[in-house]
Amino acid sequence: MNNEKKFVPRLIAWEITRSCNLDCIHCRAAASKGPYENELTTEEILRIMHEIKEVGNPVIILTGGEPLLREDVFFIAKKAVELGFKPVLATNGTLINDEIAKQIKESGIARVSISLDGASAEAHDNFRHMPGAFEGAIRGIKTLKKHEIPFQINTTITKQNLEEIPKVHELAKSLGAVAHHIFVLVPVGRGKEIKESLTPEEYEEILNWFYEQREKTTLQLKATCAPTYYRILRQRAKAEGKKVTFETFGLDAVTRGCLAGIGFCFISHVGIVQTCGYLEIPCGDLRKQTFKDVWENSEVFNKLRDFKNYKGRCGRCEYIRVCGGCRARAYAVTGDYLEEEPLCTYEPAKKV
Repeated sequence: MNNEKKFVPRLIAWEITRSCNLDCIHCRAAASKGPYENELTTEEILRIMHEIKEVGNPVIILTGGEPLLREDVFFIAKKAVELGFKPVLATNGTLINDEIAKQIKESGIARVSISLDGASAEAHDNFRHMPGAFEGAIRGIKTLKKHEIPFQINTTITKQNLEEIPKVHELAKSLGAVAHHIFVLVPVGRGKEIKESLTPEEYEEILNWFYEQREKTTLQLKATCAPTYYRILRQRAKAEGKKVTFETFGLDAVTRGCLAGIGFCFISHVGIVQTCGYLEIPCGDLRKQTFKDVWENSEVFNKLRDFKNYKGRCGRCEYIRVCGGCRARAYAVTGDYLEEEPLCTYEPAKKV
């Protein structure tokens, strides 16, 4: 099945290293200091970037672990820019000093995302299992600001920090962020060890709150690993008599909730491709296959692209094209990535 025309990669999260200087309770990769064996070499990364170019021109998120622990991170970013990609950097912020900030700017990295999961040292450091993580992240943010590098705040939402989210949002505004992206926890990696999960009602409530911030902020807002948001957005807009168009709702009007395998994929530190970092099913090996081969021919990718394969409420939902349910959360909870989204409360109009 050839999907080249219809399905184009728009975002690729690339775990250029799994090594990390923190030990976060929710970490997808259960990353630690490392070193990790057999990570992709610089040459392999450059080859894969050329292969990606044959299929599309996605934003490439240089992530980890902690990508700043990789010595060639800025060389990789420069090569990405030369190829016409827009590289962005996802970091915990604690390693950013003046010298690193200068290198970020010189490399052509378009934006930096820094994770803040609490609005105070106590809340963030508990979440990150590392005293000083909050202070380090704030110091990194202020250094980016000084060097006029655009940055966004990413926040993972769990039951533990639910009360912190509005405070983090206000902090993001006061720090001068250009965007606030929320990520609803998917229970994989160390995230599986978090005993208490969000209830579907809490999930719905926080996404409604996030929708309500649209008119109150100048920040760009994006909900990730929370496809239900795109159903809520349309329900709320309809109730308010608003049309959902690019002019009225920006990128939210033209994107989809779960992009896994549709407009997004993940490349691991050893070159394994997944539909996303949280859906832990290998879909290809870039040491043995080209990116084009994996993107167009992966069985998992192609099953996700045919919405007739989706099961349960997701399979009969009128919002399937704009939401799709979190495939990784479905897999983590049920063992089947085509099952219904476990956190969604919505009962589709269509009965079977």
